[in-house]
Amino acid sequence: MTGRTSVRQATMDLLRGHGMTTVFGNPGSTELPFLGDWPNDFRYILGLQESSAVAMADGFARATGNAAFVNLHSAVGVGHAAGSIFTAFRNATPLVITAGQQARSLLPMQPFLGATDAASFPKPYVKWSCEPARAEDVPAALARAYHLAMQRPCGPTFVSVPMDDWAVETAPVPVREVSRDTAPDPALLAGVAAALDRAERPVFVIGPEVDAEGAGPDTVALVEKTGAAVLTSPFSSRLSFPEDHPAFAGFLPAAPDAIAAALASYDVVVVLGAPVFTFHVVGNYAAFDPGRPLVQLTADPEAAAAALVGASVVGSLRLAVPALTSLVATSARVPEGRPPREVPRATDPLLAEFLMHVLGTAMPAGGILVEEAPSHRPAMQAHLPIRRWGGFYTMASGGLGYSLPAAVGIALAKPERPVTCLIGDGSLMYSVQALWTAVQHRTRLVTVVVNNGGYGAMRSFSRVLKVRNPPGIDLPGLDFVTVAAGMGCPGRRVDNGRDLEAALAEAYAADGPRLVEVIVDPAIPKLYDEH
Repeated sequence: MTGRTSVRQATMDLLRGHGMTTVFGNPGSTELPFLGDWPNDFRYILGLQESSAVAMADGFARATGNAAFVNLHSAVGVGHAAGSIFTAFRNATPLVITAGQQARSLLPMQPFLGATDAASFPKPYVKWSCEPARAEDVPAALARAYHLAMQRPCGPTFVSVPMDDWAVETAPVPVREVSRDTAPDPALLAGVAAALDRAERPVFVIGPEVDAEGAGPDTVALVEKTGAAVLTSPFSSRLSFPEDHPAFAGFLPAAPDAIAAALASYDVVVVLGAPVFTFHVVGNYAAFDPGRPLVQLTADPEAAAAALVGASVVGSLRLAVPALTSLVATSARVPEGRPPREVPRATDPLLAEFLMHVLGTAMPAGGILVEEAPSHRPAMQAHLPIRRWGGFYTMASGGLGYSLPAAVGIALAKPERPVTCLIGDGSLMYSVQALWTAVQHRTRLVTVVVNNGGYGAMRSFSRVLKVRNPPGIDLPGLDFVTVAAGMGCPGRRVDNGRDLEAALAEAYAADGPRLVEVIVDPAIPKLYDEH
């Protein structure tokens, strides 16, 4: 590659070469030199708040498997986006995030919109961050940011770009291929296979890395060859294993005592693509038996280093799972699976369990579910099984405000697959403006708002922690159908079981986004053992 070009043109060519022609952002004055004369082969997705723009890009990147490009405003704009940057880091989502910076000539004078030490602002929740020392280095910095974002474990990177850099002359940057996978240690993998072969009751605890790496079908083959049971790791942010498979035995909670009890009957535990373990409440860690084989396969060296007990094999699951399958013996074991659940009935007031059952039957085949209804997650896990790889997303961080904009990004990435955002009333208000973007792009998105009149998870945790009558938990007076209508999204409110099926069918038949607000029993859900 020869010749000279502008920093902006070199950047556009680089983005084309890496398939990043969808740009998410919320523009400000320091970004205008980048945004002017927008190319016809690029599309700009406007989020009405920077946090929503990053979450949309997060959903888009997770659905496509390629890094998404985000353009934020200087200083405060990055601050607005910080929560979603943290979530992207926990989700292991590849993002290349840029932010405008004031002109270089003004920076010594503390100018308006100038970001002091801009590269440090999003740390430690980016894998790499810089403000290039010279304008000519911006395209090379963005190329490095892309390749680092795509290395396993994936994650966001950040480049601050002074606004007068875009017009400077520079050399084009070649589009390179960089390998992403690392192979596991063969000797350690052989040890895992030997432990599985000796086991009488093995279990796999499977996390989000399996789906993220496209290792789902190979994982099913491994499970079926070993005859092991399968449990989903705590807070798995993607589908871990098809929930209608005979080997699927359920979900692990994020509590040490409950995890120890759930694993007590198994003699070998193999954790695939998850930490060991993600906890949310304190408990008796000594309940884990160091004498029982517990091994972990993960692409994340930090997760391997933090593992509670047992050996960790670091390597890409895309390579590790087929290699392990080739080493294990075929077993005649038949896993018990999960016992059947009773079909919920319509009641007054309407129960979340009934909503999940009806939603599971109403969702179109091949649809994608994006969830942020934490207080109703047990009901969802019991009555709304996810069966298809790439069919479920939620946030790994626990921070609210992710799933609605992420659902918009996923719908933009997968226009052929209808998307459902299942979201609590409290969660929706963190990023409700994402409905406007969904309307502008006529996405196939149905937003189902589970309205229990407050922060249900906080109600539950108040009971777990024995905290009485905390303020700020109830949310009276919210009308989500009216709010959605103000952004051009038609909606319908349902407060009884008789109308629910028809309301969902109407929403899924529409040719654009729709909202269905479902009033449910505000009774306090039980998320963890409260004793």
